[in-house]
Amino acid sequence: DVLDPERLIQCPLVKHHRIRARRFPYHLVKCKESNPEIAKKLATCPFNARHLVPQADLSDHIMKCNDKAFVEQDVVSQSYEPPQEQLNHGSTWQAPPCAEDWETELLEGSESAFVWASLHYSEQNS
Repeated sequence: DVLDPERLIQCPLVKHHRIRARRFPYHLVKCKESNPEIAKKLATCPFNARHLVPQADLSDHIMKCNDKAFVEQDVVSQSYEPPQEQLNHGSTWQAPPCAEDWETELLEGSESAFVWASLHYSEQNS
């Protein structure tokens, strides 16, 4: 099963490394750091950062990559326009009623106004 987090995946840098799928991204980062010469020869797939392929094979991989379809599907869904009826009706969300009256509060004034600068200043000089 491709979605099984416990399945073992072969490391593209060191072929005898077998890593559980759930740990694979972390392994790639550490393995690249431990094997910089091998990592320099590999390119990262633009559709899935878990795909490391020899630089010379990258264009071929891009053409055949299974994850390319998911990215293309996302692009198509983002450009999809909602049906006209949704555009005409707009959002049904309404703001809850507000019990505050700022104008009245301003006219009444407040003797206990909080002023950060004066509080901060008095704390430092105590």
